Amino acid sequence: MWFTDVYALAALAGFAGLLAATKRWTWNKRWLLLSFNVAFLAVFSRFHGPLVAFALAYTAANYAGYVWLCWARSFRRAGFWGLIAANVAAVSAVRFVDMGVLPEPPFYNAIVTLGLIYYVLKAIDAVYFAYFVGQEGRARAVDYFNFILFVPTFTSGPILKFRDFLADAARPYDVGAADLETAVKRIVLGLFKKTVVVYWMQRVFDAVAAGSGDLHAAESLFLMAWFYVMIYFDFSGYSDIAIGFGRLFGYNVPENFKRPFLSPTLTQYWRNWHATMADWFRDHVYLLVARRNVSRRTAAGLSVVIMLLIGLWHGYTWTYVVWGLWHGAVLAVENLLGRTTVNRKKVGAIHFYARCLLTQLIVVLAVAVYIPDAELVRRVYAGLLFGW
Repeated sequence: MWFTDVYALAALAGFAGLLAATKRWTWNKRWLLLSFNVAFLAVFSRFHGPLVAFALAYTAANYAGYVWLCWARSFRRAGFWGLIAANVAAVSAVRFVDMGVLPEPPFYNAIVTLGLIYYVLKAIDAVYFAYFVGQEGRARAVDYFNFILFVPTFTSGPILKFRDFLADAARPYDVGAADLETAVKRIVLGLFKKTVVVYWMQRVFDAVAAGSGDLHAAESLFLMAWFYVMIYFDFSGYSDIAIGFGRLFGYNVPENFKRPFLSPTLTQYWRNWHATMADWFRDHVYLLVARRNVSRRTAAGLSVVIMLLIGLWHGYTWTYVVWGLWHGAVLAVENLLGRTTVNRKKVGAIHFYARCLLTQLIVVLAVAVYIPDAELVRRVYAGLLFGW
């Protein structure tokens, strides 16, 4: 979100320079990062309401629950589910405000700006960590606050894992010349995607979608495929910038896109597209339901549940429910047939690329639900069905 703001980029780059200049101070990654996170949000709050106040209060409440869960000897299961339910309720409240079911609260702009859906995933991951690790999983407040408020991934991911973030926080700042070069190249690549490629693709998309008349089937297919590639460049651009700045800050931000267009099955696709989100839902649902090896039927059923939850995570609308069921049904079939993976070395090139093309077609047929204009979504699918 703020990666397209030149002042925000200057602040991020300046802070990376400060970390490099103070690397002899063992705690610079912790205390300087906390100061920067809070100061950055405070400045940003001037334009988007009491963002920093809400973020600090919400983080403090979650940290209190986290600490209690680490040390509690009784009512741990109730506390575990209660903390998860409280965070899910916060996201649900935002969704219901969007739908007009609930009135808009005073801090609503701050909550939306916060990117609460990403915040909640990180908070719940810390709850899991406290519940399953116990006292050995306790962490300092400074590390917890940095984990939640980490500016490079604050609003759009990639989604950090608490245990990995704690491991990075424990290491001294050690960004060398090679790391600097790699990180800067990654940031430049992300900015190019965001400011050049996406801008140009958006103009083409708007030109084809202009008007209010019916679309031809070819136009609908073009818009769906074009929009799919456009959101890839948009979101992967954000991820590139976050990964680059994360490394400059001394933290390893996980990859979010791993050549998703070369995925021969939908199962492999969801390990490569927005990988940190898919991993989060898969890990946390499987951890509760199936801690051991599961049958194909169980795996198929869990696939439907996970994709439905991912759909609802995007929004409480019927279109996202159908999107989740569509992806879940295909994943379920792959699990039932034992066709979740294709080994590129064991099949011919034509077979492999044909499977990749089929996977992309499955994705493209449902991708239009992400288009923010509901009327355009209707026109695209109407053209696809009746515009031949």
